[in-house]
Amino acid sequence: MHKIIVAIDGYSSCGKSTTAKGLAKHMGYSYIDSGAMYRATSLYFHDNHVSFTNEKEIEKALNNIEIEFRISKDGKSETYLNGLNVENEIRKLYIANMVSEVSAIAAVRHAMVEQQRKLGRKKGVVMDGRDIGTVVFPEAEMKVFMTADKYVRAHRRQIELTEKGDLLDFEDILKNLEKRDLIDTTRSESPLRRAEDATLIDTTHMTLDEQVEMLSLMADETISRTLRKS
Repeated sequence: MHKIIVAIDGYSSCGKSTTAKGLAKHMGYSYIDSGAMYRATSLYFHDNHVSFTNEKEIEKALNNIEIEFRISKDGKSETYLNGLNVENEIRKLYIANMVSEVSAIAAVRHAMVEQQRKLGRKKGVVMDGRDIGTVVFPEAEMKVFMTADKYVRAHRRQIELTEKGDLLDFEDILKNLEKRDLIDTTRSESPLRRAEDATLIDTTHMTLDEQVEMLSLMADETISRTLRKS
């Protein structure tokens, strides 16, 4: 069966991960959460007091980090850091507050990109993040760039955190999103930007089901088109 790579980039809390998971299920593909890899790295840096400016400490830390994804009993993809399930911990706000700074470190990005390319070598993957269509898989057959109103994004993030038992002020969440947007779009190493051949999707007024349905139709059309060309 003909397989492709689907690259989904965009801002935080646009529904990228949930949509990517739904699309992967629809296509029977593997789902790779690149953001979780940076979050897990941030957790390791936090727990081991790694200095963001000490190249030797960063290199040593990266050599000691092993990230993998495992499917839980209820069918959900969960992130493991050095054999420990860190899925819930990496979603907390203190990690969100540092992940953009960690992701901006060149050595971290190089290490994660290398791992991501290995995971997608055989195709048949849906991967979401900030630089998937521009850096990790510029040759991806299907590229999407997702955006949404920042207040809607903050509201979605607040709901997500509340469901996990984290009661946080809306303004704090909004400030976190604004900070991450600024760092992600202005960093020198693999900044967040839309690839020239990526389809722009504004999810402000879309439900998650609508997002999955739209991308599923796009993926089916992309596969048909690539088959006609081959």
